[in-house]
Amino acid sequence: MQLRHLQTVLAPPGEGGSLPLQKNGEKRDKFSTKPADKGPKNYMVRAMAFGPDSSRLAIAQTDNIVFVYKLGAEWGEKKSICNKFPQPSPVTALTWADARPNDIVFGLADGKVKIGQLRTNKPATLYNADSFVAALAASADGNGVVSAHADGAIYRFLFDDSGGGPSHARLAVHPCVPYALSWGRSIVAAGNDCQVVFYGVDGGLERTFDYSNSPNGDAVVVGNFNSFYVYAHNHRAGLWEEVGIKEVENMYTVTSLGWKADGSRLAVGTLCGVVDVYDACVKRSRYRGKFEFTYVSLSQVIVKRLGTGARIVVIVKRLGTGARIVLKSHFGCEILKINIFKDRYVAANTTETLLLGDLETLKLSEVPWNFNSGGEKFIFDAPAAALVFAAGELSVVEYGHNEVAAAVRTDHISAHLLSVRLNERPPRTGAPDDPDTPRADEHDGQDGQNKKMAYLLDAQTVNVKNLVTQASVTVNHDCRIDWLELNSRGNLLLFRDKRRQLHLFNVDNQTRTTLLNLCNYVQWVPDSDVVVAQSRTSLCVWYNIHAPDQSRTSLCVWYNIHAPDQVTNHQIKGDVYEIERSSGRTEVIVNEGFREASYLLDEALIEFGTAIDDRDYAKAMEILEPLELTPEAAAMWSQLCDMALAHGDVLIAERCAAALGDVPRAAYLHALSAAAAAVGGGEGGGRDHWSVRHRMCLLRKDLKGAEDALLAQGRVEEAIAMYEKGAKKPR
Repeated sequence: MQLRHLQTVLAPPGEGGSLPLQKNGEKRDKFSTKPADKGPKNYMVRAMAFGPDSSRLAIAQTDNIVFVYKLGAEWGEKKSICNKFPQPSPVTALTWADARPNDIVFGLADGKVKIGQLRTNKPATLYNADSFVAALAASADGNGVVSAHADGAIYRFLFDDSGGGPSHARLAVHPCVPYALSWGRSIVAAGNDCQVVFYGVDGGLERTFDYSNSPNGDAVVVGNFNSFYVYAHNHRAGLWEEVGIKEVENMYTVTSLGWKADGSRLAVGTLCGVVDVYDACVKRSRYRGKFEFTYVSLSQVIVKRLGTGARIVVIVKRLGTGARIVLKSHFGCEILKINIFKDRYVAANTTETLLLGDLETLKLSEVPWNFNSGGEKFIFDAPAAALVFAAGELSVVEYGHNEVAAAVRTDHISAHLLSVRLNERPPRTGAPDDPDTPRADEHDGQDGQNKKMAYLLDAQTVNVKNLVTQASVTVNHDCRIDWLELNSRGNLLLFRDKRRQLHLFNVDNQTRTTLLNLCNYVQWVPDSDVVVAQSRTSLCVWYNIHAPDQSRTSLCVWYNIHAPDQVTNHQIKGDVYEIERSSGRTEVIVNEGFREASYLLDEALIEFGTAIDDRDYAKAMEILEPLELTPEAAAMWSQLCDMALAHGDVLIAERCAAALGDVPRAAYLHALSAAAAAVGGGEGGGRDHWSVRHRMCLLRKDLKGAEDALLAQGRVEEAIAMYEKGAKKPR
C-alpha cells in the first residue's frame, strides 16, 4: 500500500468546545459540545465516533458523560442531543460498530466497559476489568469489542458467542499499556515500548513488529515520531508484513489515526495539532477512459465513473448500506479481473468468488464461483439480476443477494430466449382469488416473493421455473421457438415460433392461446400487462390480454392480456422498433423509412388494467373518475364493480353502481355499507358480521352462501323466508 499526502488541515484553537465538521478536508460546519452540568467547560473530549450513517456523533467527555448528537442529513442542519449517558467516573474510550447502529460501547476510568442502548437511552455494564480503560475497538462484523487497560490486559467481549449468548474473556497481557488497539483480521495492539503486536482472536501471539487498522482489515498503519509504519496481510503466506515506512520531517509524535470508511483516505493527527490527510491505495488504473479503479487492497477496489463523480465500492464482501456501498469480505479473496458492461454493470472475478454489481442501484453480490477461467458469458438484460453462463450452466444472481438464485442447464443463452422477473410488481394480498385472474404468487408461503424465470430446455420446449418454490411448468411446442418473455408478474408468457406465430401461455391455469398468425414485432408495455405487436401493416395493442378473443381492429393494442381478443388495431407504414413510457405517456415508435412516427396509447386504460391486477381498486376508481361514460368506460366501471364486490369493498362498488346509473344497486350497497358500519362500530367495519355476509351473498346471487350465513346463527325461519321470497325451495 502506498500513502500519498493530499492536504493539511490545521485544527482550530480551542473555541469553547467547538467541533469542526469537514468533508474532503474542507470545513463545512461546526457546533459546540455541552458540559454534563451547567457551568464552565472544564472538561476534555477523550473520544468520539460517528454512527454508521454519519447522521449521529457520539462524544465521550471527562466530566463523566457520553453525549450522542444528531447532526442531520445535510450540512447546516440544527444539531441536537438525542441521547446522553451520565456515568459515575470519567469516560476514557468509545467505539461505535457499523453493524450495531443502536449501540455504542464506552470505557470508564474505574475499569468498567459499558454499552449505551440508544433506543431505551439506558446504559448497561458489559464487564468490569478493575483497571483504567485505555482503548476500545470493535470487530469488523460488529459482534464483538476488545478493550485495553492500564495494567496491560486485553479483554474480548462477544455479543453472541456461537449462539450461546454474550461472553467475555481475558485474551492477553501486553508488555505495556496498549494505547493503540484495533480489531481487523487480527487484534493489533501497540504502546510506548516501540513494539507492534498482532494477536489472534483467541489471544494467541501471531507476530511482533505501531497502529490504525484499515476498514477491510488487510492493512495496518502505526504512528511514531516523525513517521508511521504500514503493514499488510499476505493472503498467500497468511502472515503480516511490513510494506513501508513514511517519514515526515517536523511532524513530531503521531497521536491519532483514522481511516475513511472505504479505506481510501487516512487521517493522521499529531502532537502539534495538525491533521494530515493521505491517499491510500495499492494501485490505480483506468478502464476504457470512462472509469477509474483504485485498489485499496488486494480484495477491495473503488470503481469511480470519470466525469460524474458517481462511485461505488467493490469489495469482496457482503454487507452494505447507505448512499455508498462498502462491503466487507468474509473471504478476503484477491480480485483478479474487473469488467464493466453497458457502462453500468460490474463483474469481477476473484480467486474463489464472483462479484456482480449495479452502478445505478448500488447493489452488489458476491457468490462462490468455481469457473474462474475467465470464459463466462454475462447477460445484463434483467433489471434486478445478472445471468452468467459457464460450462453449460446458466446461473441467476440477484443483485444484493450473496447466493445463486437458480442454476439451470441450457444451451440457448440468447437474450431473446431468456426472461427473468424478480419482484417487479407488488405482492398481492388480502381477498381470495378472482376466477378470471388467478394469483399463484401469494400462495407460495414466501412472504409475497415472486421470482420466476423462463428459458428453453430445447429448441421447442419452454420451462417456466418459480425460483422461490423451485416448481416448474413446461410448455411443449411443435416447432422452434425464436422469442419469449414473461410479463412483469411472471404469470403470463408470450412466445413466438419460427413460423412467426405469436402465442400466449397462462402459467397459472396452463392454457395457451394463439394471438397472431404472423407477428413481426411483440413487446410487453413496461410495468403493465398490455401487449403491443405488429402483424404486417397492422399495429396490434391488447389492453385486456385476459380476454384475447374480443377484438376491436390495425394498431392492435391489448390492454387486458387476460382477454386477448379485445384488441385495438391501427394501420401503420413501417416497422415498430421501440415502446417509450415516461411522464404519464406511452408511445409506440414506428420507423417509416424517411421519418419516425409515434402512436400514443391510452394511458388511462393501461393504468386501469395495472391497478386492477394489483388489486388497487381505489387507484382504479381515481383513473375512471375523469373519463366520460363511453361504452369502454362503462365496461371498466362494471369490471371494477364486480372485482370490488368479489373482494368485499362495498364503498367502491357503490361508487361504480352510481357511475353506471344503476340506482337500485347503488341504494342497496349504500344501505349495506351503513349496516356494516353500524355492527362494526365504524365505517368499513363489520364486513365479517353474519348479517352483512348474508346480504353480500344475496347481491352476488349466492343463495347457498346466504343460507349458510343464516343457519350458522340458527335462523332457520329467515332462511326459509329467503327462499320463499325468491320463489325457490331449498334443496
